[in-house]
Amino acid sequence: MTLDPVALLTRMLEIPSVSTQEAELAHVLTVEMARLGFDSFVDEAGNAVGIAGAGPDLVLLGHIDTVPGQIPVRIENGRLYGRGAVDAKGPFATFICAAARLTASGERLPFRLVLIGAVEEEAASSKGARHAAERYRPIACVIGEPSGWDRITLGYKGRLLVDGFWEQPMSHSAGRESSAAERAVACWNDVAAYCATYNQGRERLFDQLLPSLRTICSRSDGLTEQAELTIGVRLPPDVPPDMLASAIAGHSHGGRLRFRDLCPAYRADKNNPLVRAFLRSIRASGGTPGFLLKTGTSDMNVVGPIWRCPILAYGPGDSNLDHTPDEHILIDEYLRAIKVLEDALRHLTEVGEEQRSNSARDGAVV
Repeated sequence: MTLDPVALLTRMLEIPSVSTQEAELAHVLTVEMARLGFDSFVDEAGNAVGIAGAGPDLVLLGHIDTVPGQIPVRIENGRLYGRGAVDAKGPFATFICAAARLTASGERLPFRLVLIGAVEEEAASSKGARHAAERYRPIACVIGEPSGWDRITLGYKGRLLVDGFWEQPMSHSAGRESSAAERAVACWNDVAAYCATYNQGRERLFDQLLPSLRTICSRSDGLTEQAELTIGVRLPPDVPPDMLASAIAGHSHGGRLRFRDLCPAYRADKNNPLVRAFLRSIRASGGTPGFLLKTGTSDMNVVGPIWRCPILAYGPGDSNLDHTPDEHILIDEYLRAIKVLEDALRHLTEVGEEQRSNSARDGAVV
């Protein structure tokens, strides 16, 4: 079956799929993957799944949901614009195209290729990835996130969200009593100061605590006053979320703090056949490969600790464009990434065949 990569991604971008609203796109993708020869279905979590081959599973795990915000889908100066072009419909379209080319070649795969377009990654629930984590036990996994066609991502920071709420009787602004708004600001200042102290001497952003004030507001009905805020903190590998929550709990300034989305950081190993296959493919395409450690989070944080297999994140696109009104992908980079992934999977096929031959030979000797 023929497959036009640009037409596929354009169609994906034209179908809105904000987190929790991915059903239409999941259906369209399963139909397309079935047309390309995959055994495809929408699973119990709502993920779009395509399977080809037999043997141990090799999972290509992307996500098909996006943050809100409509961007007119269009091609201008070699750039394809649309919400999700980078994060992360572009990487999942790369998975589909590369896998389809490999299976259409008729080559025998020493593994079962499992493509998963996961839901609710942007909602922080990671519903799709959590379902996949319990259903599969792969020998290797590629996460679909933007890295650039010649880069490989090996790690993501962790995350902790803190919701604070303050309520108290109204007092005169000329009095000495701190207002609810002031208590909320004091809490934020304490968290920022704690992170700044921790970060002293740590040069890399990946090794630092990165706090952000997500929202803050205050209100009054004339008798009582209230303040609310949400703080997000990105965590390095050596700071478990529950440990940071315990440290922050003592800085409530009389308010109530709720901790959620406790997600540990994850850093993968780079000395394995999966990484080497990508390095070889990038070099063969004329690139100089490099490794990335991201300050955000991804579904790698969810499945990595459970699967404990060789894992990396790969996909076309500039992650600086994630969630922005200018989100777009360079078409040339997208096509390059498809070729790199196809070749990397082919290299893994060679590794699998070599291991199979060695096992057979060793068995004959015994």
